[in-house]
Amino acid sequence: MAIQKENGSVSIEAQNIMPVIKRWLYSDKDIFLREAVSNGCDAITKYRMLHPDSGEEMRVTVAVDKEKKIIRISDTGIGMTADEVRKYINQVAFSGATEFMKQFEDGKPEEQADIIGHFGLGFYSVFMVSEKVEIESLSCADGAEPVHWVSEDGMGYEISEGSRKEHGTDIILHISEEEKDFLEIWRAREVLNRYCGYMAYPVLLEDVNARPVEKEVPIGDEKNEDGTPKTEKIMELPKPQQINDTAPLWLKKPADCTEEEYKAFYRKVFMDYEDPLFWIHLNVDYPFNLKGILYFPKLKNDFGTHEGQIKLFAGQVFVADNIKEVIPEFLMLLKGVIDCPDLPLNVSRSFLQNDGYVKKISAHITKKVADKLNSLMNTERETYQGYWDDIAPFVKYGCVKDNKFYDQVKGAILLKLTDGAYQTLAEYKAANFDKTDKKIYYTNDEKRQAASVKLYTDRGIQVAVMNTIIDGNFMSFMEYQGAEEDRVAFARVDADIDGLKEESEEGKDLDAEKLQTLFRKALGKDDLEVKLEALGDADMTAMVTEDEQMRRYKEMSRFYGQNFPMPDRFTLVLNRRNETVQALAGRDPEDDLTKMLCAQVYDLARMAAQPLEAEEITAFLERSRKLMNMVVKG
Repeated sequence: MAIQKENGSVSIEAQNIMPVIKRWLYSDKDIFLREAVSNGCDAITKYRMLHPDSGEEMRVTVAVDKEKKIIRISDTGIGMTADEVRKYINQVAFSGATEFMKQFEDGKPEEQADIIGHFGLGFYSVFMVSEKVEIESLSCADGAEPVHWVSEDGMGYEISEGSRKEHGTDIILHISEEEKDFLEIWRAREVLNRYCGYMAYPVLLEDVNARPVEKEVPIGDEKNEDGTPKTEKIMELPKPQQINDTAPLWLKKPADCTEEEYKAFYRKVFMDYEDPLFWIHLNVDYPFNLKGILYFPKLKNDFGTHEGQIKLFAGQVFVADNIKEVIPEFLMLLKGVIDCPDLPLNVSRSFLQNDGYVKKISAHITKKVADKLNSLMNTERETYQGYWDDIAPFVKYGCVKDNKFYDQVKGAILLKLTDGAYQTLAEYKAANFDKTDKKIYYTNDEKRQAASVKLYTDRGIQVAVMNTIIDGNFMSFMEYQGAEEDRVAFARVDADIDGLKEESEEGKDLDAEKLQTLFRKALGKDDLEVKLEALGDADMTAMVTEDEQMRRYKEMSRFYGQNFPMPDRFTLVLNRRNETVQALAGRDPEDDLTKMLCAQVYDLARMAAQPLEAEEITAFLERSRKLMNMVVKG
């Protein structure tokens, strides 16, 4: 029986909802193409379930006709009867729209942009870019008749007999004038590559207005005199081009993937021509379906400006980049793809933050990353050490952001030493703590602090290199927030002299108070603290130390642009074993040479830790010249 023409309204609520939908995706309106193509792939899946042995070619074709201002999305799927159009287009789709409207009204403004395409609106999202939408469909059911559906506003519709000859569905979009950029073939290709580049069935792009191109083809079996095939030139219309990879690498078993395939996939997806260090292939079927590949790029010390990219897919359909509700924040420094078909994307991000299923996925991803690091550390330590400089910022950042991650990887955390060796925290403690006051001594500038570093290494105490942006936070974490049994103090090599003291009788009779008065008067610094200690290197005259925590606080303030006015509070540590210090102790405090020598000792000690300011360096150079002249003249 032929389909009778029928008109109707989609929903009594449509007049309230459609205006919202039409402006809902203003900044992300290209999502309509993903939804339409995804629906086509779903229809093919349903057809294959009913006809697994059909052997038919399955595809979704997006045909762009710029001249007629039409985009046609055609699939070879299950198709729909008139009753199914009434049910799935007029009723089911709009139940999703109703739910969307509720969330739109109740949600916070920052969340409203996060529920793009998450309410089964699929089909109705096409009204964002269309002034009229048509459906031509033919169900694969025996005896089914083709159906035609049309609507100009998503609120009213007309159903009549259709013209489609084969099972499947065409969605014909009459693109509105203000959205005509989607009629540019490059724009359509860009959107399809972004959202549909890895869908499960071939997605083809056709330029209806493409001009014929010249092509050289063989003329039967004819041969030229030299035996080569004889050819002729013909004009031929370009064929639709497949834009997607239906079997992406992340869906394969890790054992079936080669190293070159992993690297090629990385270069293709992330346009990065520097190979990744290593990768993790996720392949989970239970208790949830999760697949993906996470790559470790070279982060270097400037990771603060590094932008990772984790692409989230749901059943090979691209959803978004860097959704931190699913992927732990610290993993955003990595690059990769995560495909989770069961992810509940029909809700806002506030729901994702509290969803137990999502938390399990996030925890599993974190654990797999930790397992990979531990595996490399335990079975390929030399290789792992070769990676460490590049991945250290990531690992330390992860520890600071996630206590559980720290517990999982603490055995794989390395300290790089000034001699180029690498030690775990436990190894450093075992090798050094019997010689020190149970601190990890470090440098954040090996060249600038070389003299101080040498004081420790000469005593057999190893010095760690902590020169990345995250190290200040990481050391604070290890001192205060880590597990109590793991806590350890860090001190920069110029922070104190506790690990450098010698048991020596040299200079033991010097008067520390007298020397403090001498230096305060010579330098004009009444609050300068002066200490007298026996240091390991008798040739070292003095050291300037600064409280570790105060210095870190100032450095962090400067890093975050706060620049609170905080006076420098240095302690001058004089080495009582040094001949210059011993001589100064017996000199006249009022003598000009004494004053100059005191200033010179102080400036040299400061220069070993940090550069002098402009006026200070000028005074130092002038004083140095005077002292040389005095020595030369005898």
